[in-house]
Amino acid sequence: MVTLTGKSLSEVNASVDTTTKPTFWKKLFAFIGPAYLISVGYMDPGNWATDIAGGSQFGYSLLWVLVMSNLMALLLQSLSARLGLVCGLDLAQASRATYPPIVNYLNWILAEIAIAACDLAEVLGMAIGLQLLFGLPLIYGVSITVVDTLLLLVLQRNGIRKMEAFIIVLIATIGLAFIAELIFAQPHADDLVKGFIPSITNYGALYIAIGIIGATVMPHNLYLHSSLVQTRKIDRSPKGIKEAIKFNFIDTTIALNMALFVNAAILILAASAFYSTGHNDVSEIQDAHHLLSDVLGNRFAPILFAIALIAAGQSSTLTGTLSGQIVMEGYLNLRIQPWLRRLITRMVAIVPAFLTLLILGEGATGKLLILSQVILSLQLGFAVIPLIHLTSDKHKMGKFANKLWVKIAAWLVAIIIVSLNAKLVIDTLLDWISSSPNPTLIYFTIIPIALGAALLLIYITLFPLLRKTKQTNKSVPDGLPADLIIGESSKYKRIAVTVDFSKSDSIALSHAIAQGGKNAEYILIHIVETAGARIMGQEIEDLETESDQKNLEKYKHELEIKGFTIHIQLGFGNPKKGIPEIVNQHNCDLLVMGAHGHKAFKDLIFGTTLDAVRHKVNIPVLIVK
Repeated sequence: MVTLTGKSLSEVNASVDTTTKPTFWKKLFAFIGPAYLISVGYMDPGNWATDIAGGSQFGYSLLWVLVMSNLMALLLQSLSARLGLVCGLDLAQASRATYPPIVNYLNWILAEIAIAACDLAEVLGMAIGLQLLFGLPLIYGVSITVVDTLLLLVLQRNGIRKMEAFIIVLIATIGLAFIAELIFAQPHADDLVKGFIPSITNYGALYIAIGIIGATVMPHNLYLHSSLVQTRKIDRSPKGIKEAIKFNFIDTTIALNMALFVNAAILILAASAFYSTGHNDVSEIQDAHHLLSDVLGNRFAPILFAIALIAAGQSSTLTGTLSGQIVMEGYLNLRIQPWLRRLITRMVAIVPAFLTLLILGEGATGKLLILSQVILSLQLGFAVIPLIHLTSDKHKMGKFANKLWVKIAAWLVAIIIVSLNAKLVIDTLLDWISSSPNPTLIYFTIIPIALGAALLLIYITLFPLLRKTKQTNKSVPDGLPADLIIGESSKYKRIAVTVDFSKSDSIALSHAIAQGGKNAEYILIHIVETAGARIMGQEIEDLETESDQKNLEKYKHELEIKGFTIHIQLGFGNPKKGIPEIVNQHNCDLLVMGAHGHKAFKDLIFGTTLDAVRHKVNIPVLIVK
């Protein structure tokens, strides 16, 4: 059995209370939000590239692919939400508890590749939008996208509801822009209706269709949705879980249909403006922007197009970081600061964008966008198949396990996705081999990787069917409770207390004394953090060091009068290093620390001492505020 530590997105887990809402509409409003963060991934700049290419090359004929993709997305996102609500686990955590470690590491790598591909689309989309609106070179626009790491940090600090409101404003901007665009374009209704009849005319249409599926049904969104639904505090009774599933399905349906409208609007705009006028080779977002004014005869059309593109890029950039955090914590049980995670992800996306612009020029960005969506599509099976297995498992899901018709529909979706991807990979490899001057290199590099991925997918599919999962029979996330062995433990004998000569010291000392009483020894610790102290250490002799020493002696004197045994210890330099050294030196058995209360940018400046210290001591740490 795998031990899972921490809740998914613990900083916002169960932060929105839905249990106190008395009416249907108030309760629905409390639940609405997670699916909108999901939906932005379905209308990101990668979708624009595939939709524009599909509309300009094949007219309205691929509209049915958008509808099919949306139905797939609705089914799979509903399963993802169900998993999170019933088990209290996100998809990465549940997979980690089910599959062997090596499979989880490989799944993590593939999920990270998918997130990087998505982030690549966002980087390019934002850069293109900035170029179209302000005339910035793409290389500058790509550089500017690093700054949105700070915007995400601020939004995360203000809570999940503020982030959801920000996203909804951006979605509304995109939607209004495309309503105006469709009014300008005046699409042909008869041809538009025919686009809903399924047909694939050639390999080019198949490539675009798979790109559309990859851009619509995104693997990282399945991880994200299973976590975001847990930001709602719900009634954990069967009735309460059933109600939560219902409200989240309503939320998902509304949000994904809005995403379908945006995607369809882009494809219809491309078909009306370019395909019908003979501009069949428009695959670049920049070309579409420049041609809109000429074709539609409206100077506002390209401006609205660029504004919507920037809104799409900025909104979808949030999901990459959250997904990356969920995937890393879930598969590896490893957590890093969100801003650092965001910066790493963004840099991974910027490198290929920079190389493409420097080597191939700005004209290759459209192909790179479409390629990123095909990569996303190729990762889908590795997220979809575990999701179906997990939500069909009665041991984990209980009465909320998938019904037979849901299983059939879900496996049909998985078969369609995997089959289309297999055909695309085979056709692409054959094309590369026939056109390559050195096919031997492909035989010994690309083909083994493709075969390895295929074998991994087969294993992921068959593993839950051939043997029992590692989890025992349970329907709760952390397994069956162990037998409790409760003994009368003695109080702590040597307690360290960090002090900073503020009002919080009284609170920290009160909690420490409650743990040890008058029989314990107390070590009062203060770290001198001046520049001189960091360089000279205990050799420093300045006014602040002298003042801190006197303050410690004053605390000691007051507490000794009350009958307590007190020792004092000054440290010098970095508290993250100094506090653990003093605690370990005195063989303390408890550390009491006051929370500093820093928020947002102060964490970047002052650091997170609490987290650093508690990882460097092997004793209990009591944090008081």
